This record gives sequence, structure tokens and C-alpha cells, in this order.
Amino acid sequence: MARRPLTGVLLVGGASERFGSPKALARFEGETLAERAWCTLGDACDERLAFGKAGEVALPFDVLDDGSDVRAPIAGVVGGLRAAKYDVCVFLPVDCPNVTTDALRTLGDACRDAAVTRDGPLPGAWARSSLSVLERRFDEGRLSLLHAYEELDVAFVDIAPALVADADTPEELARLRG
Repeated sequence: MARRPLTGVLLVGGASERFGSPKALARFEGETLAERAWCTLGDACDERLAFGKAGEVALPFDVLDDGSDVRAPIAGVVGGLRAAKYDVCVFLPVDCPNVTTDALRTLGDACRDAAVTRDGPLPGAWARSSLSVLERRFDEGRLSLLHAYEELDVAFVDIAPALVADADTPEELARLRG
């Protein structure tokens, strides 16, 4: 059976307030978080995009502007779905360094309107079929991806929590190296 083509979207638009410096540039096992995530998306997906606030952080790849002053993951998800070549996108926050290619493919393959872990909406797969719901919620100021589950056909995927753990502080990043 042919595998579903996927667009991988790296989310780099967070404010990094608790981290104290841009997370995308933090080092993890000899590379920046952004470089690590970009490579993982390249191995898992047929197309890669990065979304955030263009020009904010110098990265070795283009970052598309999500077109909003809002700093919430939903802004990058909406932007990614609008720009994607393929119907299903896997979204990877820059601060999840232990995500594997297999985990991303598993999310993409399970996607109906969305496929997420029980730990949260990101990393996760979101389909173009969810875009109208997400756009409406965004326009209404309802920025939670979790609450969008109520209106969508969401698949919950079992992935080891250690693979999808994120780092909001340098101390949390150090623990993920563990």
C-alpha cells in the first residue's frame, strides 16, 4: 500500500519567554533545535515548511510568516494548512527534540481531521478538512487546539510520552537529553 504524502510544518513562532532565548537556536546533541526538527521533518515528509514570525530568528531555511500578531500554535497550523501541497500536515514544535520520523509518520497515517497524542495537539497531524473549523475558531479568538477536538474527527495515537515531550525551559531541555 502506498503511503500517504505528507507536508511537514515546523512551528517556530513561540515567544520563548520561559526559555529566556530563542528556542530554535538552543543546542541539543550538537545541533540547534531548529536544525534537528527540520531534518526529522525532511526524513518523514514529502514537503517541508517552517512557520512563525518571519525575520525574527536567523535559520538556515526560510520561515514563512503566519500572518498574525497572535503567538499561539493555531496561527502556525492555519498558515501551514493553507500553504501545504498535501492534504495532511504533521506539525512539529521546534522544542520537541526527541520526536522520531516513525512517530510523525504514525500521526500522519492516522489522521482523519486530526491525529494527536493524549498528551496534546502537538506534535500532531492536521488535515485540510479541519481548516475551516480552525480558521473560524482563530477568527473568534478561540486559540486552543485542544478545544477544537469537539468539532473534528480526531484520532488519538499512542506514542511514548518521551518522544513528544517539549522543553519550555533550559532545565527541561537538559532533562530531555537524559
